[in-house]
Order: sequence, then C-alpha cells, then structure tokens
Amino acid sequence: MKLPGNMGNMQQMMRQAQQMQEKLAQEIALIKVEASAGGGMVTVKMDGQKNLLAVKIEAEVAGDIEMLQDMIVAACNEAVKKVDQESKAKMGGMLGGMGLPPGLF
Repeated sequence: MKLPGNMGNMQQMMRQAQQMQEKLAQEIALIKVEASAGGGMVTVKMDGQKNLLAVKIEAEVAGDIEMLQDMIVAACNEAVKKVDQESKAKMGGMLGGMGLPPGLF
C-alpha cells in the first residue's frame, strides 16, 4: 500500500531520526572523561551515561575526610560537565546536518 506523498516522507524522516538517535546513543556510550579536584589530589573517570568508573585519591588527602568528600564531589561535578559538553558537541554535529532550527534539541 502506497501512502500519500507527505505520509511516506514523514515515515522516512521518522526512520532517519530513529537511526540518528540510535547512532548518537552509541557514540555517547563511548564517551570517557576524566576530571580532578584539589590540584589532582582526587581524580575521577566517568562514561557517557555519567556512570562513575574510577576514583583515584592521593594519600595526602586521606586523613582529612571533609576535604576529601568535597574534592570527590567537585571532581564528579566537573566530570558530569565534561560529559554534557561532549554529548552536546556530538549531538550538535549530528543534528546540524538535518537543517533543524538551533535550540530545538
């Protein structure tokens, strides 16, 4: 059954959008970032889904629990910002070819 002109185009556009979304999700899953706080005293690694993968703590800060907690939070927050920046860059590059108005996504 052949759909009227606009309906066929709409279905094709929806399929393309779904394929692009799947490709974007795969690319975001590959993102790996590293962020640190306290001049490198605490370093964290995070993936594109914002899962914390690793935490490295220098021995010098292990004795000051409050400072250590603050540095872990700061490093994690910085890693989240980096993941967001990389995700937006990938999304912008991919969506830029679709001719969508800026700010739509």
